[in-house]
Amino acid sequence: MALTKPESRPRMAVHKFASCDGCQLTFLNLGETLLLLNDMVDIVHFPEAGPVAPEAEVDIAFIEGSITTAHDLERIKQIRSHSRFMVAFGACATAGGIQALRNFSDAGEWLSAVYAKPEYIDSLASSTPMSDHVKVDLEIWGCPPNSHQVLGAIRAFLYGTVPQQSRDKVCLECKRQQVVCVLVARGLPCMGPVTRTGCGALCPSFGRDCYTCYGPAEALNTASLAGWFEGLGLLPEEITRRFRHMSNSAPEFRDAARKIIATDANHGH
Repeated sequence: MALTKPESRPRMAVHKFASCDGCQLTFLNLGETLLLLNDMVDIVHFPEAGPVAPEAEVDIAFIEGSITTAHDLERIKQIRSHSRFMVAFGACATAGGIQALRNFSDAGEWLSAVYAKPEYIDSLASSTPMSDHVKVDLEIWGCPPNSHQVLGAIRAFLYGTVPQQSRDKVCLECKRQQVVCVLVARGLPCMGPVTRTGCGALCPSFGRDCYTCYGPAEALNTASLAGWFEGLGLLPEEITRRFRHMSNSAPEFRDAARKIIATDANHGH
């Protein structure tokens, strides 16, 4: 079932929470295509592009960023009540983002170390993805997502179909582009075997190892990759950091890091 009647344009909003704004640039970097998008939907709220109407009723709401304050929590529930479909896009909205690293430490200690009067800082003890608090109709992973993902999702919603998200591994994309495997050939601790593609294998194509920008892929074997990294000479804490990077709160990566820590503790390291 399509969003609206053919003679009317669906209403769309883009909301920002705790983030760097990079995911919103996915829209702005569309250039002339953004004008075509504006012909397809009525963008009623997108402060970075101009329109401001945070409480508007919309058909599609794109959410960038994670929940890090009590006000964030109130606001996301309000947005959910005003939105027919909600899309969490980007690593922060889908997995807590880099700021979710505080979930593994004492957030209070961090505040005390940084701010002279931490009692004035309104901050939750954790940084969490949208799906922890409200119903999310679609998650678009990436730091940032690519324009094809965003446009594909909007097009699918417009035509009443279910948006499809690829979970192919970065390794598969490397083979498609005939990129030499940096894990095998150079011994770099590449996360490509457990990370979904979407970046076009950008880092490996320049001789760098992947660091999980696009979140967990399908049918991943984190234990096997951790064992490979150990064979490369990485210490347990170094392997843990590989899983605790861009998408650290994704369940697959979070659980992998916990197992590495537990195994290391059992071995008495």
